[in-house]
Amino acid sequence: MRRVRAIAALLGAVLCCAVATTAGATKAGAGAQDGADAAHRFAVIGHGQAEDGDKRLKQAIADNDDKSVAFLVVTGIKGSNEPCSDRLYQQRRALVDAARRPVVVLPAGSDWTACRNSAGRSNAIERLNRLRELYYGEPAALGSGKLALTRLSMSPRFRSYAENAHWSVGKVLYAAVNLPANNNHYLTEAGRNSEYEDRLVANRFWLNRLFTIARRDKLEALVLFSEGDLKAFSQPTGLQALLRRALPENDGFAETRHQVMALAQKFRGKVLLVDSGRLGKGVRPAIEWRGNVGHLSTGAQAVEVAVEPATRALFRVEGTSGKEEDHPKADGGKRERQ
Repeated sequence: MRRVRAIAALLGAVLCCAVATTAGATKAGAGAQDGADAAHRFAVIGHGQAEDGDKRLKQAIADNDDKSVAFLVVTGIKGSNEPCSDRLYQQRRALVDAARRPVVVLPAGSDWTACRNSAGRSNAIERLNRLRELYYGEPAALGSGKLALTRLSMSPRFRSYAENAHWSVGKVLYAAVNLPANNNHYLTEAGRNSEYEDRLVANRFWLNRLFTIARRDKLEALVLFSEGDLKAFSQPTGLQALLRRALPENDGFAETRHQVMALAQKFRGKVLLVDSGRLGKGVRPAIEWRGNVGHLSTGAQAVEVAVEPATRALFRVEGTSGKEEDHPKADGGKRERQ
């Protein structure tokens, strides 16, 4: 009996070793695969692609949703001269759903802030809520392929803000933030800023959560997508800052800009801000870096960005296509490359 038990114990030890070895090999293989998968590409279709209707937006999606692209971000689903109708919203939803890769739709100001009802009154909030129903009701990206999204609406306090979502690829956290280009929908008329103020609170909570995740998980980078340009590199200093504090603040991006820059200082990784800010005519999109904060404006173009963890720069603009705008930026369209 003792001999049988000894043999059984020996076989058990051999089996345990075999399982441990196999598990270790599997884990090592998975780690190698994760490392290989960390390098990827994404595409951003800047706002303005929908100005000419379906044709240009459809072509931009088709040109940028090949298999080498992990996901697309589409900024805005309608042009400023198009109607704010359910029919158009649903039509563009079908167009986006036909993409061959996962698509995250970012609301642009022209999709809702300028919308008016038949009586000529603003119905921006009603239209934004309709967009939320049509585009942001699922915990996944649109288009083909599987890309799980975590939405701000999963927090009981902010159930309305489903357009704010985050997802990750490798060691990079990506997030959409509803910051429309027309001064973040900041209204100077008294008593009409409730939408802006409520969304400001939601975005403040959202950004704190995103940076907390990035620090906790020791991620290499956080990428924030918005339509509006925060103008992160134009924060006033010295006398200019004192004068601004003394005067009424009509900058709808001011608080969010200050928050992002303050949080970025406490994060060891890179922070890339991507928006559809206008570019000077003939200027191609490029990333400007100051410290660990980078800024990329796409204008009305479609831009592909390579993410290469093995390189110091990490992000590299690859290809661009689409219409170049005639409106120069405050910096003359200049961009510094790292």
